[in-house]
Amino acid sequence: MQRVTIVGAGFAGLTAVRALRQADPSIEITLVSRKPEFVYYPGLIWVPSGRRTGDDLVIDLGRFFERMRVKHIPGEATGLSADGRVLETTYGPIENDGLILASGGRFIKKLPGIEHAIVPCEGVAAAKAIRDRVKSMDGGSIAMGFASNPKEQSSMRGGPMFEFLFGMDNQLRKEKRRDKFKLHFFTPAERPGNRLGPKAVDGLLAEMKRRGIETHLGSKMKGFSSTQVTTESDAFDADLILFMPGMTGNAWFDNTSLPRSPGGLLQADAQCRVPGFERVYVAGDSGSFPGPDWMPKQGHMADLQARAAVKNLLAEFAGREPKAGFRVELLCIVDTNDSGMLVARNEKFNLVLPSMKLFHWLKRFFEWMYLRRYRSA
Repeated sequence: MQRVTIVGAGFAGLTAVRALRQADPSIEITLVSRKPEFVYYPGLIWVPSGRRTGDDLVIDLGRFFERMRVKHIPGEATGLSADGRVLETTYGPIENDGLILASGGRFIKKLPGIEHAIVPCEGVAAAKAIRDRVKSMDGGSIAMGFASNPKEQSSMRGGPMFEFLFGMDNQLRKEKRRDKFKLHFFTPAERPGNRLGPKAVDGLLAEMKRRGIETHLGSKMKGFSSTQVTTESDAFDADLILFMPGMTGNAWFDNTSLPRSPGGLLQADAQCRVPGFERVYVAGDSGSFPGPDWMPKQGHMADLQARAAVKNLLAEFAGREPKAGFRVELLCIVDTNDSGMLVARNEKFNLVLPSMKLFHWLKRFFEWMYLRRYRSA
């Protein structure tokens, strides 16, 4: 019986569980995460408006793990030994015959005053904090923006900030108090959202202009205070700041000899293998993969990488050469709380469809479909 250890209970980790169990009922699966739960981060955009409470985006994985016959270890990875065959954790050492690292990324919090900003995708608590702060405000300025990892530009998650921005505009209009607020959008990028494609960028910037959102583009970030955002060319007041920093690798990677990318992520090849380590794979935000510079950091991409990692690990168990790759594609709906713009991109085409109510409902339907597999007994 082969033993596979998975680190992380996010998109990539849980997809790896499902793919492993579907392929081989006899494999022993151990998953390490702090809690036996899955947080559906794409739904956080609906917490400020009250469409989601936040708690309804946290899925108890107890029944899923029981059904998949997964041994859950409540702990955190701290290192590797025996050339990857032993995962060191806060729970103790765990031996494996194959290892899949799907522990996500870590936000870079080095900007001066970043403690004054809320990082929306840090989790449910952050989204609730945004909701409560806006509810308590009689008016003022709200600033939202993102930046990338300066050493690895693709290591970022900017898409949700457009959704928080447009969603906040819609929310304030429905509450009939948009006239009391000034909304700002800022980023060092001159063309924000460029990985979505040129047409999408034009559409996003046009939408900001139409909604009366002030933009501050193309200047390097200098820092924050409790009342201000400062860039190299500008400074503007902000009573509430939402900021998505660039991403890097987990802190525990520093305790290993795993190869790293310039931005601090785990280096991976086209088969999701970590070079120099036998039967060690990476999927999702933890990895730096070969491919186009617009390759997204999103749940859909993590799912595709996890499936490839599982196929290749199983091939190695069977004595075959791991050859499975993964499609590089971006598929998202930029939601505004009541409508959405559909963006699809791969290496052959880039499709952008205008904002429609249908796409908002499609995004909600996808959430229900995706979570059903983990909620069901």
